[in-house]
Amino acid sequence: MIAGGHGQIALRLERLLAGRGDEVAGIIRNPDQAGDLRAAGAEPVVCDLEKASVEEVAGHLEGADAVVFAAGAGPGSGAERKQTVDRGAAVLFADAAERAGVRRYVIVSSMGADTDPPAGTDAVFAAYLRAKGEADADVRAREGLDWTVLRPGRLTDDPGTGRVALAGHTGYGEVTRDDVAAVLAALLADGGASAGLTLELVGGDVPVADAVAAAGSGRG
Repeated sequence: MIAGGHGQIALRLERLLAGRGDEVAGIIRNPDQAGDLRAAGAEPVVCDLEKASVEEVAGHLEGADAVVFAAGAGPGSGAERKQTVDRGAAVLFADAAERAGVRRYVIVSSMGADTDPPAGTDAVFAAYLRAKGEADADVRAREGLDWTVLRPGRLTDDPGTGRVALAGHTGYGEVTRDDVAAVLAALLADGGASAGLTLELVGGDVPVADAVAAAGSGRG
């Protein structure tokens, strides 16, 4: 189950998961987006994570093997929605996963979410980074989840290369949305080897499968 199921990374991930035979569903707020999810091979689930209860969301997660939080307030939203979506919805989704007994939880965060934004950072972007960091901290404190925090660098729409750098600290850089989706798909198939890790992701020279395997074995 993917929260933010109509996002650019989520749609790519849904295609990858469906293509390898996984059953995948995506949570969306706007029912008009359902056709795009079906075209990607995913079952749409209409649910507003800013308004739903933990019990309601947990009901949607029943029977899932893993969940991915890929939702975001998106461009054009103000600081308040960074808190209600990027932080609040992520925490709600984690609560619901625990309630539904789904241990595997992968959250798409952002590089720089653990540090105070540099002086001069746009106020809304600073609020976004703080919200992401607070959501990550909440998830990492939970013993009831096998969590992985993925922190991509600056996202691009260039075609994926299939080669990345994935480690606790990679340094700043860019990464394609295609490659982020490929890493997420690999993390979901790693048997939980990456559970408990916070990983930064940028473009690099290592094939995705090898990079995920190395990270999970402590060699990332």
